[in-house]
Amino acid sequence: MTEGDAPTTMALPGLARALIGAGTLSLEKAEALYARAQSKKTGFITELIESAAVSPRDLAHTMSNAFAAPLIDLSAVDPQRLPHGLLDPKTCQQYRIVPLGRRGNRLSVVTADPSDLQAAEKVKFETQLTVDWIIAEVDKLTKLVETYTASAAQAIDRIVGQAFDFEAAGLEMSAAEPTEKVSAEVEDAPIVRFLHKMLLDAYAMRASDLHFEPYEHFYRVRFRIDGELREIATPPVAVKDKLASRIKVMSKLDISEKRVPQDGRMKLKVGPDKVIDFRVSTLPTLFGEKVVIRILDPSSAQMGIDALGYEPDEKAKLLEAISRPYGMVLVTGPTGSGKTVSLYTCLNILNQPGVNISTAEDPAEINLPGVNQVNVNEKAGLTFAAALRAFLRQDPDIIMVGEIRDLETADIAIKAAQTGHLVLSTLHTNDAPSTLTRLINMGVAPFNIASSINLITAQRLARRLCPQCKVPHHDLPRQVLLDAGFRPEDLEGDWQPYRPVGCSACHDGYKGRVGIYQVMPISEAMQQLILRGASALELAAQARAEGVRSLRESGLRKVKMGITSLEEVLAVTND
Repeated sequence: MTEGDAPTTMALPGLARALIGAGTLSLEKAEALYARAQSKKTGFITELIESAAVSPRDLAHTMSNAFAAPLIDLSAVDPQRLPHGLLDPKTCQQYRIVPLGRRGNRLSVVTADPSDLQAAEKVKFETQLTVDWIIAEVDKLTKLVETYTASAAQAIDRIVGQAFDFEAAGLEMSAAEPTEKVSAEVEDAPIVRFLHKMLLDAYAMRASDLHFEPYEHFYRVRFRIDGELREIATPPVAVKDKLASRIKVMSKLDISEKRVPQDGRMKLKVGPDKVIDFRVSTLPTLFGEKVVIRILDPSSAQMGIDALGYEPDEKAKLLEAISRPYGMVLVTGPTGSGKTVSLYTCLNILNQPGVNISTAEDPAEINLPGVNQVNVNEKAGLTFAAALRAFLRQDPDIIMVGEIRDLETADIAIKAAQTGHLVLSTLHTNDAPSTLTRLINMGVAPFNIASSINLITAQRLARRLCPQCKVPHHDLPRQVLLDAGFRPEDLEGDWQPYRPVGCSACHDGYKGRVGIYQVMPISEAMQQLILRGASALELAAQARAEGVRSLRESGLRKVKMGITSLEEVLAVTND
């Protein structure tokens, strides 16, 4: 090398000097490739591979020996399991690098050029971590970088479809305008398309809830359809933060707060005259925020009492109880059993111009024009009990309490029922008779219970058999029917149970749900038992003697009518 060559050699990038030092590349060839890269404004490593001066495999081995860095075979690396969020995707594309993993304050980064000091400084600046280079073949690394940085958007585009038309679907793009502080990633087009596609699909499939669930190595979206969760999509785990942020922006929640649960609401227009409310709940989990969206369709409260599935005698008892000027009507059942829809249906019947109705809910799920609805706010001191006290000073005729949770709320509600108001509420119990003992256990005096409660209805929701594909269940043994609760005389006559099949119009043979009810009026005999402190078993025996069907018996009637299957009734009711 002559003295005049030194400046040129010094101007070569570190990668070229390492190859020259290892004898893999001549000085003349390196200078020619570098000059070509400069004129074409491409990287030296790109020219090196395109000219076939060095094979990717030889380059990787040379760099590993020259810089004492370990080699990795990228064909064994799953892009979905790589850590996301450590480096900006643009940085990965610019410097052709991919983060492999973090240990303490050190970050392992895959590269084909460990001599790139600028890349090392950029990574250190972004992450505040020390870089440990790991060498890979440049052709495999290029493909991995493309997959790593573009997989989220591409996968979502595959799920949504590039031709998804919001205007044709009748969807508004946003229910809330983002503030200036919201980062641009919240408005990421694939994320927006994906979220709106999920909301539209959930509404079209008559789902009640959407679950967005992040896990360590995968992410999934599930819909609750007819009471059962079904996996709908598995977008890349890299989208979890952007998707949660987008939902929180639309729900007017704090996107910077990821440590505590948050609750919000949003609206979406799904047709010219159709607006759907969504209730949003976020929950911090081990691997990100889980988001559950409840679809609040106002039409569900307008469908009328006949559509709920009450038998004629049960319907008559309920209508008689809510037509009384005062007293209490309780709806009981587990979460997701349709209690809210039943209460809203009763309120719709009672909602007349001459009646003052006030409700305390947590939160108000469906907007009812003409009804004064109050959202409970425990943090602000607006509890169910506080709202009830305020209602009594508001000249009410009818009061609805979302849920009786404690003795204070129960006492005020019962006193309201005793002083000339009709009170509707819910309680979490297994059946109607056990509701009475539950109130006694809460501390309510038996006299107050006996004198205030008009009727208790317990309910469950069972899936309806699809009318298009259900078929008779001929091979169901008689003993199975008897064991399920049918009496021998019930099996007489010309009827047969049906079973699900499944077709294009339904989900696994079921379409929609129907209520199963135990409607128990409080008779004088029942009042005497309550005053005597009778057990739930004694109360249940008295109810049966008065002709009150148990939940299982009500369900079996639905089986006999061909509305649902025996398996479904056995799944949602106890003996």
